[in-house]
Amino acid sequence: MTPPAVVRRLVVMGNPAAGGVDGRTRETVLDALADEADVLSCDVERPGDMERVLGEHADRVPVVLGGDGTVHAVVTALLARDELATRPIGLVPLGTGNDLARALGIPLDPREAALAVARGRERTLDLIMDGEGGVVVNAVHVGVGARASEQAAALKPVLRRAAYAVGAMIAGLRSRGWRLRVQVDNELISDGRRRILMVGVGNGVSIGGGTPLAPRARPDDGLADVVVSFAVSPLARLAFGVRLRSGKHPERGDVLTVRGSTITVEGEPAPANADGELSPPAPRRTWTLHPAAWRVIVPDAEPQATPG
Repeated sequence: MTPPAVVRRLVVMGNPAAGGVDGRTRETVLDALADEADVLSCDVERPGDMERVLGEHADRVPVVLGGDGTVHAVVTALLARDELATRPIGLVPLGTGNDLARALGIPLDPREAALAVARGRERTLDLIMDGEGGVVVNAVHVGVGARASEQAAALKPVLRRAAYAVGAMIAGLRSRGWRLRVQVDNELISDGRRRILMVGVGNGVSIGGGTPLAPRARPDDGLADVVVSFAVSPLARLAFGVRLRSGKHPERGDVLTVRGSTITVEGEPAPANADGELSPPAPRRTWTLHPAAWRVIVPDAEPQATPG
């Protein structure tokens, strides 16, 4: 006799003011979950709401309505509560890029993603942490990509979805690269004398809604994938950008790819972007990969990662 399925106890967290969490989509998700699980829904609109909800419903699995930035915030809160290793996360990807969902094979359709949360299995993932205790759930990159995000932020109110493409074009035209020293574990990748266009550290595969920064990365293999681009001349920058969109940039002679668990970047202050969150230029950054640090509910039969 087949034992009855375990009904998950869920607390769904989303910001109704966020762009992807409209009322109809929210109702679709909640209806799908309610058919399969014990569900509570809580708004997280103000600072401190997320921590309060996690504390008040500590016996429930948090379900994120949002993108990588929202997952980043929930992971940070669970880490502070010392619950990250014991409390899995469900994800209904309603962000702009949804790159973590793509890496994990979570459907981008809200209803299908909700059913995957209710019926799926837990998958243990690695976590990248920086030297100040901040987390990276998907990817962090330093250099031209972060500069493109800076440009896009100013353009977004006018250009909306086209803002990043225009910001990337502006950043690509203006960026001459940064003199950076890059070390991965005990291997010196760059001694700081050559200019670097971009350093990417991937736990997941893609950034920016499907651009494959680290095409061979897996978020549960115990190593981070590190991509270093020396493509700083105008033509090289253009060619690198084209190859990056298709995931073929590792084939270029001015791109190095390595794998490791501790990454240090130092030299000329350069901006960074971690899970879509910008940080200002800094002269030194360190990241360390922590294997099997947290869990996400994924579909039982995972499809291939969603292409960009």
